[in-house]
Amino acid sequence: MRAIVIHQYGPPDVLSYEEVPDPQPRPGEIRISVHAATVNRVLDVSLRAGKQGAREPILPLIPGVDCAGVVDAVGPRVTRWRVGQRVAAAGVMPLDPCAEGGDGYTGPTGMMGIKRPGGFAQMVVVPACAATEIPLELDFHAAAVVIRHVPTAWNLLVNVAALKPGETALIMGAGGNLGSIGIQIAKNVIGARVIAIAGSDEHVRTALSLGAHHAFNYNGTDLHGEVMRCTGGKGVDVLYDNIANPKVLPLAFRTLAMQGRLVTAGAHGGPNVTIDFSHLYHKRITIKGEPGHRAGDVAKCFAAVSTGKIKPQIEHVLPLSRAAAAHRMVESGEARGKIVLDPTLA
Repeated sequence: MRAIVIHQYGPPDVLSYEEVPDPQPRPGEIRISVHAATVNRVLDVSLRAGKQGAREPILPLIPGVDCAGVVDAVGPRVTRWRVGQRVAAAGVMPLDPCAEGGDGYTGPTGMMGIKRPGGFAQMVVVPACAATEIPLELDFHAAAVVIRHVPTAWNLLVNVAALKPGETALIMGAGGNLGSIGIQIAKNVIGARVIAIAGSDEHVRTALSLGAHHAFNYNGTDLHGEVMRCTGGKGVDVLYDNIANPKVLPLAFRTLAMQGRLVTAGAHGGPNVTIDFSHLYHKRITIKGEPGHRAGDVAKCFAAVSTGKIKPQIEHVLPLSRAAAAHRMVESGEARGKIVLDPTLA
């Protein structure tokens, strides 16, 4: 099969498009014929540049921390899946033994695209329990975006922050993928009021088009004053941030109301940020970081997309052979929505 392989860290040109052996599913695994894999700023682009050493990636590596496609082979003891089913998989392949019966799995563990071969390939092998069936209404490109971002955003807002209908959420980085998904979950799934902020007027317009009640550009704007005006002086109940911008986040933090909650699963704009500790304890604020998601929520996320409550933002779909070009787009900031690689395209 053809795949993207990283043999050494460096600029986008280190992404080698080459022939590699077809992977064979072990007991408890399935093989997916990949139709889509997303390009991610941290887990793909930053990793390729050699900036994610703490994750201890194993080179040579086929990157790609998510994928969507069709099951084309199943390993021994797999009964849940059959050849031809449409599935998606992403993130950490369970660290516990992962066969359908819960034991006997002897393959590699850890995150696909970091600790084990990932989705930037024509085929990828994953534990059977790590796959999720794709609703018929969803195409593969949308499904790959959903499995990558929607469960994380859902977990932060629904489970960790426990955002309630009628409460107000401040969504940071509204032009990014987690930001755009967060706006839609907060408003369309939960029924909260949404204030969105971004670093450009174009991203502000995107936030409003996705349903934000208020949105503004934090550059040249009194962020604290605008948020307090929009909330009648009360402040926000939930601050959803996955960037950790050291200039912006401290101002946003001071908009949290009594018993407010700050939730995050990212820090690529920081990671070091100062906050007002007097505001923290006077307002009895909770801060919690929690990457990943809860398995039971994935089906709910796909259902929300199927019913139109969440619309993935895809800007480009490129052949797998153009992975280096996709990385350049992400690094330059040219890409606003998600870039998806499709190995079935010439």
